[in-house]
Amino acid sequence: MMIKLKRVYEETDKDDGYRVLVDRLWPRGRNKSDAKIDEWLKDIAPSAQLRKWYSHDVSKWPEFKERYFKELSAKEEMVRLLIEKASGNTLTLIYAAQDVEHNNAAALKEFIEKTESEHALNPGIS
Repeated sequence: MMIKLKRVYEETDKDDGYRVLVDRLWPRGRNKSDAKIDEWLKDIAPSAQLRKWYSHDVSKWPEFKERYFKELSAKEEMVRLLIEKASGNTLTLIYAAQDVEHNNAAALKEFIEKTESEHALNPGIS
């Protein structure tokens, strides 16, 4: 499984595979046809409350991830869907944030990889 991260404002690439926008709000200044998104999973994004609390304050990053991971744990079906789409393919998580290291797509990628790793270690657990 290959998961890539890409800002919605970057050029698309044939190696992007399945492109999923993982932001709750549509990115400013980008129309839907130019974004070339295969799917918009706004419900997998952090809750509005969590997004507002975080407000891209890097000092809150560890706690943001902890809170977001709890939200993602309650969205097991959506996470499983992303894992299935990535299986054997490239999945590109698309986001709008300027910070390429501290954003919800980066946290989501970490969560998916952690979930997959735990599943590989314990295959009887779904």
